[in-house]
Amino acid sequence: MRKIGKRILDLVGSGIALLLLSPLIGVITLVVYFSLGKPVLFRQRRAGYKGQPFILYKFRTMHEAYDQTGKPLPDEARLTPFGQFLRRHSLDELPELWNVLRGEMSLVGPRPLLVEYLPRYTQEEARRHEVKPGITGWAQVNGRNALSWKEKFALDVWYVDHWSLWLDCKILWKTLPIVIKKEGISAEGHATMPEFRGKEGREWKR
Repeated sequence: MRKIGKRILDLVGSGIALLLLSPLIGVITLVVYFSLGKPVLFRQRRAGYKGQPFILYKFRTMHEAYDQTGKPLPDEARLTPFGQFLRRHSLDELPELWNVLRGEMSLVGPRPLLVEYLPRYTQEEARRHEVKPGITGWAQVNGRNALSWKEKFALDVWYVDHWSLWLDCKILWKTLPIVIKKEGISAEGHATMPEFRGKEGREWKR
């Protein structure tokens, strides 16, 4: 019953949000198109429920730029001013509401990370995939990207063990002021977070 309730909350919440925010989404789409061109949406394979890959949708915030070897420049060098604005206000994540509507994500849950990280988790860390990934989550309202990977994963697993509809509502309520205050958007010296290197080189420090 809890899972059914969570899915109903996701459907109703994402549906209403997409309807109410459609004018804003339309404006952002036009600005991204005229400033960066096609594609407007950034698509990336992320690990979802039980580690199954899915395509995550976000508004594009970076232009294409490569070094002399053909390797993409760091995110910090490719991030556009408008992209910084979108990230600062979490507006780049609005297309993820479509992922929620499709059932690939939830409004609340651990953030979906790269598929490449899957073999790098410890057995305990991998438990974060026992629930659907979310747009916001327990780690996001308790430090976001200002946290180390170790702290983030500990909060993700705590959520897995304690999740309820009441906790989801509490997290959603706490998300709004954090977004408004623009807290914990990125780790120091990074556009978002440093790469998670797992067992071969754990990035526990900020």
